Amino acid sequence: MNSTQAALRDEIRELAEEAFHQKLISGHGDGADMNEYQIVYQGKPRHLPLEQARFFLTNLLYRSRIH
Repeated sequence: MNSTQAALRDEIRELAEEAFHQKLISGHGDGADMNEYQIVYQGKPRHLPLEQARFFLTNLLYRSRIH
């Protein structure tokens, strides 16, 4: 894993922790593939590519702040 991917994974982990503590997701963790991250949303595990995981979590947190 290169440093860019490592930094992205760290950012996703921080976003996921925030979403988890706000009870927006029920779990998260590294995916089976190095380029994926697993997010448990509405009871279903989703294996997302890193960029999509960051986008998903950012949007989820943003929507929670405006509602």
